[in-house]
Amino acid sequence: MEFVLRDAVDEDQKELGRMAGALVRMHHALDPQRFFLVEPIEEGYGRWLVRTSKSDKSIMIVAESAGTVVGYAWATLEERDWMMLLDACAALQDIWVDEDARRHGVARALLERVAERAAARGAPRLVLSTAAKNETAQRFFESMGFRRTMIEMTRELTSTKP
Repeated sequence: MEFVLRDAVDEDQKELGRMAGALVRMHHALDPQRFFLVEPIEEGYGRWLVRTSKSDKSIMIVAESAGTVVGYAWATLEERDWMMLLDACAALQDIWVDEDARRHGVARALLERVAERAAARGAPRLVLSTAAKNETAQRFFESMGFRRTMIEMTRELTSTKP
């Protein structure tokens, strides 16, 4: 499969919303207590991603194949965070590749482009969080040179039972 990478543009709003919605639904299915889902998610998330992509602290790359957006990656440039003991960095917020476009190098290319852009803008590292149950993503990120540094743990304080 051939694809090109490019910066996201306003016209990508619908496709970004569709993919971001799929990403949110995947996380929600893994752990509905931890990952909230507000319906309908696509239109609002797409609009928000396009608006966010215009920030000078944002890196938003899409992968396009045969005129169709099949994946995206979004990172933000972050300042030192004393609460997290995390120095300035780029933070990968989202990465998604449509099912039929997987296993063609799209995610690798998106991640490498984000890393290149982040480094060019002075970020000394790229950090990310991934769902504990998403072992496929964890293996992918490790294959791309990421190492495990933190584990988020959640304890529910109120019952969700009626």
